[in-house]
Amino acid sequence: QVQLVESGGGLVQAGGSLRLSCAASGRTFSNYAMGWFRQAPGKEREFVAGISWTGRSTYYAESVKGRFTISRDNAKNTLYLQMNSLKPEDTAVYYCAADTHTGMVPSTTTGMDYWGQGTQVTVSS
Repeated sequence: QVQLVESGGGLVQAGGSLRLSCAASGRTFSNYAMGWFRQAPGKEREFVAGISWTGRSTYYAESVKGRFTISRDNAKNTLYLQMNSLKPEDTAVYYCAADTHTGMVPSTTTGMDYWGQGTQVTVSS
C-alpha cells in the first residue's frame, strides 16, 4: 500500500510559479516510479510529468515541457513539481500517482496504481 498526499496548490497570476509537493508513505518510496497528472473541469485526467524511481529519467507532456520540472527526494519520500510561467490553461486539480509494478517512467494514466487526493491550481489571467 502507498499513501500519497499533495500540497502546494493555490491561486497564482499568469506568468507566476508554484511548487507542488507529494508526500508518500507505506512502501519504500525509492522502489517505484511517480508521476503528476491533472484534471480540468469537464476534461479527462491527463498526464503532466513522470520520473523514474532513481530520479535520473523524466518525461513531460508537450504542453508543459520547458516550464515544469519534476523531481524527487527519496530521502524525504517526497515528489515535487516546479511550475513556472503558468498559464490560465494550466488551471486544474493536480494529482500525484505511483506506479509500483511496471518499472517504467510514467507517460500516461495507465499503470498508475496509487493516487493522491489532488490539489487545486488556479491561474488567473
